Amino acid sequence: MFALRRGWGRALVLQSRSCAAASMAAAATAASPKRPRVPAFSTETPNPNPRRVGTHNGTFHCDEALGCFMIRLTANFSGAEIVRTRDAEMLNTLDAVLDVGGVYDPSRDRYDHHQKGFTEVFGHGFNTKLSSAGLVYKHYGKEIIAKELERGEDHQDVQRLYIAVYKSFIEAIDAIDNGISQYDTDQPPKYINNTDLSSRVERLNLDWTDPDQSPEKENAAFHQAMLLTGSEFLGWKLHLFELEEELKVDPPVKYVLYKDERGNNWRVQAVAVSPNTFESRKPLPLPWRGLRDDELSKESGIPDCIFIHMSGFIGGNRTYEGALAMARAALKL
Repeated sequence: MFALRRGWGRALVLQSRSCAAASMAAAATAASPKRPRVPAFSTETPNPNPRRVGTHNGTFHCDEALGCFMIRLTANFSGAEIVRTRDAEMLNTLDAVLDVGGVYDPSRDRYDHHQKGFTEVFGHGFNTKLSSAGLVYKHYGKEIIAKELERGEDHQDVQRLYIAVYKSFIEAIDAIDNGISQYDTDQPPKYINNTDLSSRVERLNLDWTDPDQSPEKENAAFHQAMLLTGSEFLGWKLHLFELEEELKVDPPVKYVLYKDERGNNWRVQAVAVSPNTFESRKPLPLPWRGLRDDELSKESGIPDCIFIHMSGFIGGNRTYEGALAMARAALKL
């Protein structure tokens, strides 16, 4: 049985039998993932203070939106300004360039994949040609995961998750952007799927009939695309079941802890039996359900409790330590 600390962010899995640190079973800040700081945008004169990451203006796609989101999770580009332009002279002045410029050179943080002769793949048995998202992940994915796990990049958990997240999430974005079919067949599909992440990002582009086609409105739409792709990259619910299977997690995760940024407190949430059900693997204890504040703290013996939902699927505490204590106690009841 497991209790999980902070989803994809420093996901320290606590095993009730050994209390040993295990794999990261999810992606950051669970059901209400922490929203990244709003990126700055420029189409003319970039702000010279932060580092600057360039991508093209105009119609955007899932790969550069996710690539921009991910690169801002790194130490070198934390809080970087996003500069959207196709001006070659401006691109040459930037610290990193994604999905434009016709250059792939990781030593200079140039991550385009459109140029003739580009054949880069992720490796590790994967043969799908990379998009800008895959390129950023290939070179920075371990750093991002290691930072959240608070482990070295050479740790086996980091390596396993680095590959698992590519397989379960990034590869599809690479394939779709490069026009690679999911199946080896010349038969037409039996149905159209416009609900995948790449399709949803595409729909965020400005409607050509909209009279306001300003750079400001276009950049705002791209910002929304970054948030959308980032929430799925970081959202633990979307990855937990895939990662558990990939990493052979046994026994399965029972609870996930995450910070509620709006209330500045912590949540402990019971993991569902499967992605398509509301039934929890192990609901929070029946005697706690429906209680709040001091009454709940008295019943549980844990200070700073806030609430437990009547169904037992979620609860809250004012501190991380309190939420962790609730998860640990619930595992024993």
